[in-house]
Amino acid sequence: MVRTNSRDRELRARAEAVIPGGMYGHQSTALLPDDYPQFFQRGEGAHLWDVDGRRYLDLMCAYGPNLFGYANPEIDAAYVRQLGAGDTLTGPTELMVELAEALTGMVSHADWAIFCKNGTDATSMALSVSRAHTKRRVVVRAKGAYHGAAAWCTPRPAGVIDTDRAHQIFYDYNDVASLEAAVAQAGDDLACIFAAPFRHDAFVDQAEPDPAYARRARQLCDERGALLVVDEVRAGFRLVRDCSWTRLGVQPDLSTWGKCVANGHALSVLLGSDKARTAAASVYATGSFWYQAAPMAAALETLRLIRETDYLERITALGERLRAGLDERSRAAGFGLRQTGPVTLPLFLFDDDPDLRKGFCFASAMLERGVYVHPWHNMFLCAAMTEADIEAALDAAEGAFAELKRQAGGLPPVEKLSFLTAGAR
Repeated sequence: MVRTNSRDRELRARAEAVIPGGMYGHQSTALLPDDYPQFFQRGEGAHLWDVDGRRYLDLMCAYGPNLFGYANPEIDAAYVRQLGAGDTLTGPTELMVELAEALTGMVSHADWAIFCKNGTDATSMALSVSRAHTKRRVVVRAKGAYHGAAAWCTPRPAGVIDTDRAHQIFYDYNDVASLEAAVAQAGDDLACIFAAPFRHDAFVDQAEPDPAYARRARQLCDERGALLVVDEVRAGFRLVRDCSWTRLGVQPDLSTWGKCVANGHALSVLLGSDKARTAAASVYATGSFWYQAAPMAAALETLRLIRETDYLERITALGERLRAGLDERSRAAGFGLRQTGPVTLPLFLFDDDPDLRKGFCFASAMLERGVYVHPWHNMFLCAAMTEADIEAALDAAEGAFAELKRQAGGLPPVEKLSFLTAGAR
């Protein structure tokens, strides 16, 4: 139900005058159902309040940064303490060294760390370090994989020219033959292979990495003198307390991290092995806020909670309960609901839903019942969620399936589909 008289609608109208398109990026109105709020006022734990005061159980977790709960008292206290002592200074505080020590002590392949702000910063720096190390140009990466919003990797290439996208060869995730063909095409100009911890492309089912594919990526990099990059920005610390591919017995040369590493405070990281240390030191990478101390204090507290609590086991158990409950309720309602990927980063897609009209209807019905889900993007679980939250989500889903069934046959088309799926596959 679109609410025409609301604070959110007023803000949208004002934004149209001063912000191109009224909203940009992943929160664009073109990417979500029409009744989804664009503006929010606060978050606490696993819940979010929009500017009209409506409360939601938030299964998006700010698109991933919320790992231990919005406004986590321990993490935010560390942030505020450091904010009072000094944040953006002429140079870094000792916290930068402490944080680099903490991360290299936790992530088994890492010998060094460089800090930045967004995931795109980290992935772009990984590409630069790979090229500096190898003195080569070509990056091999999976079709449809998201590695950021810089010109070289953005999925929406308006304003991008051919040379921005040059020296890239694509393969099919988990397809060893396709990977080998891409590497062969790169020849002696291969700088790096980029890989996601698992396939988490938009609009399509997620997939766990095939160990044979991961091992072959490592072998090909070793054979060719290239670097293997695992992009952990989305999945980092929601699968294991290390780089995700350690589950497969594979260690990358570089890994990129962001989102939850400081529980929502602006910080991302490039981690690397000694092999690439000299190249990393040669690359000029910086930003006015890259030395900020308060996010580093928050990150140190976040890492402590990662090491010392059972957060991962708890969110995994909650994710398993959510998946089983949704499977039971969707079957009872007569719908084929595909739930793919790790249970801590769930994705819901409906069978026989090529234009996402079922997904959009279900998402809107869940929102109306106080649960914020996404119709085509993977979601996230956080450690602030409880069993009661999962039961509430399942109760909401039962009602949402009933609403979807009531509207079956009369669902309006998703007219924004062409924009949604352009370049997605």
